[in-house]
Amino acid sequence: MTDIAHLTDLIEPEAKALGFDLVRVQMMPSEAGDGGQALQIMAEDPATGQLVIEQCAALSRRVSDMIDAREEAGEVLVEGAYHLEVSSPGIDRPLTRDKDFTDWAGHEARIVMTKGWSGDEKGQRVFKGELAGLENGKVQLADAKLGGVELPREQIHTAKLVLTDKLIAATKPIDTTGAEDIVEDLEEKADD
Repeated sequence: MTDIAHLTDLIEPEAKALGFDLVRVQMMPSEAGDGGQALQIMAEDPATGQLVIEQCAALSRRVSDMIDAREEAGEVLVEGAYHLEVSSPGIDRPLTRDKDFTDWAGHEARIVMTKGWSGDEKGQRVFKGELAGLENGKVQLADAKLGGVELPREQIHTAKLVLTDKLIAATKPIDTTGAEDIVEDLEEKADD
């Protein structure tokens, strides 16, 4: 069994060294349909809340080199075959850190509680509504059906933003300053 907490502890300094914040580390079934696994790493540039392709590639190389070095030293970090996926969290990002619940207050989220959670008298495990922040370890949410609810952070199984026009408007676009220069340089080289 892969120790995600240990992997996260090893990957986070690699992301920080590049100036990125780690959003999530998880093992999931490979989308290649080969029965393998994918080690998914999601990170963001604090300036944009996203990563561009070059940033994903840089983080992928750093993490791959770190894992290779540890495995060559005899440590098994991931059992079995796997491939590494590094990505940006996207607009409808997962909410995985305490700061996510405060940073994205005012936006719609979908929250699924852990199995066996019995905090709601109706047995509801899935909540959807506007985030209102995090107080005393409880996520504040204006649920569309129940109104104001407080959900214990440690009992949340998954949480993610819901794609809305308001969220799209609030998402920082990636700075494309200088992109025209790159295109022009490439065109000049093609003419040579």
